[in-house]
Amino acid sequence: MRVTLGDRELRLVALFEDTTDATARDCLVYEDRGEVVFLVAAGEMGQAIGPDGRRVRAVEAKVDRDVRVVEDAPTVEGFVASALAPAVVQNVTVSEQGDRVAYVEVDPDDRGAAIGRDGRRLATARDLVRRHHDVGDVVLS
Repeated sequence: MRVTLGDRELRLVALFEDTTDATARDCLVYEDRGEVVFLVAAGEMGQAIGPDGRRVRAVEAKVDRDVRVVEDAPTVEGFVASALAPAVVQNVTVSEQGDRVAYVEVDPDDRGAAIGRDGRRLATARDLVRRHHDVGDVVLS
């Protein structure tokens, strides 16, 4: 799937890349929660975060919002696990019948981390998976 970014998102991606030297593949802006989520290329998570989180904090200071970074993955299963981090995902099964749905098994102790505050992490995972892997929903089981 090809993701199209607007002018605002393109400016944020440029600022993120200039600040972190990591490649941003997507940018989601959540006005209601004051958050920007960047999808970084596989293998570039450490570069994006920086030592002790300095690079991502520098981006937060420049955009005056919380910034979350998600690492890209080549498979739907890996992508879903990355989007739900730091929760430990035990298994991801993608249903191919009708609308594609990713069913995710997480350790019961990590369920809260997978959902996130007010359901934010799970909602972000759903948005990213829809945009990049044509999966209609992500369901915790």
